[in-house]
Amino acid sequence: MRSRIARLRTQERGDVPGWVMITLMTAGVVAGLTAIAGPRLTSMLNQALMSVGG
Repeated sequence: MRSRIARLRTQERGDVPGWVMITLMTAGVVAGLTAIAGPRLTSMLNQALMSVGG
């Protein structure tokens, strides 16, 4: 019984480093896109709001 519990504990470790890497890479992609496309997106939003508001 103890060996079975020990095996179950080792099998339930998960993949924390993988999730951390995915999270950091996603944050990097979002930061990069914001830096590159941020000014253009801001101007597009301002133009759209000005055309609706009059």
